[in-house]
Amino acid sequence: MLRAAGLELLERNFRCRGGEIDLVMNERGTLVFVEVRQRRSPAFGDAAESVTRAKQRKLLTAAAVYVARHPSWQPRPARFDVVCIDGESITWLDNAIEAP
Repeated sequence: MLRAAGLELLERNFRCRGGEIDLVMNERGTLVFVEVRQRRSPAFGDAAESVTRAKQRKLLTAAAVYVARHPSWQPRPARFDVVCIDGESITWLDNAIEAP
């Protein structure tokens, strides 16, 4: 889905002490951090609802570490997307998390 939309995969499962990022991608010079969330059953809410404030903070921390380790990306714009998998339904939420 993301690659078909023109995004280039830079890294999978980037981990650091402060958190992790499922996918790091490039879209025409914009660094895109992607969180993938899946829910098999709606019993505990949908996938989008599972991206809590605490999870968002961890994503922001991990993104800062990624950019620090890859200085060529520092002057470029970045955004945070979420891919939600609810049963058979897949939804891509573009710019779903706001960075300060």
